[in-house]
Formats: sequence, structure tokens, C-alpha cells
Amino acid sequence: MTQDIFITTAATYGMLAVVFGAFGAHALKKILNEDQLKSYEVGIKYQMYHAIVLLILGFNNQYITSGIFWCFAVGIFLFSFSIYGLVISAAKNRKLRFLGPITPLGGLLLVTGWLLLLINTIF
Repeated sequence: MTQDIFITTAATYGMLAVVFGAFGAHALKKILNEDQLKSYEVGIKYQMYHAIVLLILGFNNQYITSGIFWCFAVGIFLFSFSIYGLVISAAKNRKLRFLGPITPLGGLLLVTGWLLLLINTIF
């Protein structure tokens, strides 16, 4: 796993978090209720937090492992993007229920990425 992959992935997810955040704050604010908007914001926050972690890891070669990368990269996608899909589809009264079980799977991958980082740091 190379430094460039970490940084490119981090930059992509970070950029998308800003775009999706602006979209939520402006366009979606009119169609989402308060709880839906809070859920959407959780997806944005987790996406940005983990994009920053990928960026930091990209600049710190000693922690670069493919396991950490894949857990964070796939975890971000499954967790945050399933929340976006659930919230937007619910607002349009077409809730995509199949996305419900995907969110915790993404969360589990994020936790696993942190665990792998911890293990890699200790050993």
C-alpha cells in the first residue's frame, strides 16, 4: 500500500464530505426533518474524521498497512454512504431498507481499522 493511495483516498473522501455537507446544509435542509438532518450530519462527520485519519496515516509511513487502509476506506463508504441513502430515500418516502444493515457493517469496519492501527502501534 503506497502513501499516494492513502492521500488520494483521503483527499477524495474529504472533498466529498465538504460537497455533501454543503448539499445537506442548503438543498436538503428544506426537505429533511430535524432527525433526518442529524443522521445525515453523522455520516458527514464520520466521513470527514476518517478522511483526516487516512491523510495523517498517508504522511506517516510506519503505520501504512493495507488492512488499515481497506477497513477505513470501505468502512467510510458503507457507513456514511448508506446513511446518505437511507436519509434521502426516507425523505422521498421511498426508504431503501436494504441499506439499514449496511451501516453497522461499515461501522464495524471503521472500528476494525482503529483496532488494527492500535495493534500496529503496540507491536
